[in-house]
Amino acid sequence: MSGPGPDFSLERAAMERGLLRVAGVDEVGRGPLAGPVTAAAVILDPGNIPAGLDDSKKLTVRRREALFGEIVASAQVAVAHASVAEIDRLNILRAAHLAMVRAIGLLPVVPDHVLVDGNLLPRDLSLSAEPVTKGDTRSLSIAAASIVAKICRDRVMVDLAQQHPGYGWRTNAGYPSKSHKAALQDLGVTPHHRRSFKPVHNILYQGKS
Repeated sequence: MSGPGPDFSLERAAMERGLLRVAGVDEVGRGPLAGPVTAAAVILDPGNIPAGLDDSKKLTVRRREALFGEIVASAQVAVAHASVAEIDRLNILRAAHLAMVRAIGLLPVVPDHVLVDGNLLPRDLSLSAEPVTKGDTRSLSIAAASIVAKICRDRVMVDLAQQHPGYGWRTNAGYPSKSHKAALQDLGVTPHHRRSFKPVHNILYQGKS
């Protein structure tokens, strides 16, 4: 059963401790075989929070797009990526954390406290912060960040789909759908594929072992 949805209680608790600027941070794109991992950091205006914020996975594309516009208009927002090369060099978790730290660093103001989606804090995060498991269903700031990250990453994949047709990235966003895996077999590996991910690695080294 799903709970009542995200609220502002974690943010408010931080504010009551004197940490007034609270950023929510989330990333999207850990699971795909292709494309960057993308993170967003959002500091909501407590007096002007868009209605209907929720975990981006629970929203229709249309609702996400509408909320994205409202978030960007009313909140402080930053987006950053970690590249395929960084994912392959570091591993996907470290790369996701790198994108998060970059997004936080790009905010127009330095947050007093950061709510990070997940159960681990990025190693390189020196600010006051707390991990929030299933954060996009609990914190409005993290939910807003999940929406921004999803929209921005999907747009990147639509651009890459135009350069590399046939993989279905416009609709699968690089995730390992059946058609994407079939295209990998037929068309081979692009520079945007994550070579450290098993299905890609296996195609590169077929018959070489």
